[in-house]
Amino acid sequence: MREVKEIYIKLLNEAVDVWRPAKAEHVKKNVYRILPQQYSHETESWQFEPGDEVICKIIDSSDGKILAAISNVRDTGEYKKSKGSE
Repeated sequence: MREVKEIYIKLLNEAVDVWRPAKAEHVKKNVYRILPQQYSHETESWQFEPGDEVICKIIDSSDGKILAAISNVRDTGEYKKSKGSE
């Protein structure tokens, strides 16, 4: 089993930057797969969904440094590399 870490996903449609903690499986390097978890689509709109593979990097937030999901692997060209390494 791969390592599970807490990453942060940006919430959309908020007046200020809001980051939601979520569990994700480390795939390789800076690529993580967001694990299935419950959340209310009626009250929160996540930038990325459970099941998505995302590229993460450490950013500064109002709460300090966090491991933030910044892009979907499918949008970066890392997708084929990620799928090929499994």
